[in-house]
Amino acid sequence: MSQINVLLVDDSAVVRQVMTGALGEDRSINVMGAVADPLFAMERMKRQWPDVIVLDVEMPRMDGITFLKKLMVEHPTPVVICSSLTERGAETTVQALAAGAVSIVTKPKNGVRRFLEDASADLVSAVKAAAHANVKRLRSVSEAPLKPAPKLSADAILPPAAHAMAQTTERLVAIGTSTGGTQALESLLTALPRVCPGLVIVQHMPEKFTGAFAARLNSLCQIEVREAVNNDRVIPGLALIAPGGRHMMLKRNGAYYHVEVMDGPLVNRHRPSVDVLFRSVAKYAGKNALGIIMTGMGDDGARGLLEMHDAGALTLAQDEASCVVYGMPKEAVKLGAADRILPLDALPRAILEHAPV
Repeated sequence: MSQINVLLVDDSAVVRQVMTGALGEDRSINVMGAVADPLFAMERMKRQWPDVIVLDVEMPRMDGITFLKKLMVEHPTPVVICSSLTERGAETTVQALAAGAVSIVTKPKNGVRRFLEDASADLVSAVKAAAHANVKRLRSVSEAPLKPAPKLSADAILPPAAHAMAQTTERLVAIGTSTGGTQALESLLTALPRVCPGLVIVQHMPEKFTGAFAARLNSLCQIEVREAVNNDRVIPGLALIAPGGRHMMLKRNGAYYHVEVMDGPLVNRHRPSVDVLFRSVAKYAGKNALGIIMTGMGDDGARGLLEMHDAGALTLAQDEASCVVYGMPKEAVKLGAADRILPLDALPRAILEHAPV
């Protein structure tokens, strides 16, 4: 792919102008058009089909969700949702992710004119990740950002584990995922029975969106799913999802596991970071844990999964064929961090076989 052809669909002329400018700064991206609503988009796509669509969700004539569902049925195409940081927007955006969108980019809090300062690198990275997405995995119902921040490791949050604890009867599962992970997690968690090991999960997602995402999963799953809060216990039948914009670490207090939710610098350019979670699991759970790295762009979690492996945990990587983006699992496999490579639909059984409750 010489250039990534991008179509912008947003009813705000200012947003279209600013996003066109932000994407135009990158030579690998070509903004082939910027239109006000999905009906105009469909007319534009008759002449040339985009590689990636950047889509608003609240627009006149046809809303973004309806357009997205139609697109995924007729011609699956990577879609990046551009949404405002509001509770209402979060719920709608989670519906879009469930309908097949690849990822979210948030519109800036303080006016779109600050977009170039606040979110242009996120937008460019999201478009590049979407361009690498496996569209066969998108379903309906690797390059650095323009202005990369220093790529910190998990050392910025937690020192390397010295000695993992001895094996006990208390088991847990740690999962890390990014691009394509919202759909993959839905597939995985809805397949688990009510009685299953406790799960701690990092899904790369902006703040305010993880609560709506967890609520949606909770409505679909037999297990309980919720956004984690500090000191939540890790117990069977419960999945805790790290809140967007904050790191989550596993801790142990006597016989019990709990999570610590905390601020801190970006690790691997993410907060929450999978490496931070996995390192803490290696340190406090060791061979009592199962680690799973799933679909996602980049390498966050690869080194943390290796630390879990070295601490005696069983470690799994999602296979390339079932990933939307085979980035994070690929890096983990290259490091020798994964004991087994499995398709998405085999992961629920692997969880139940390794950690019976």
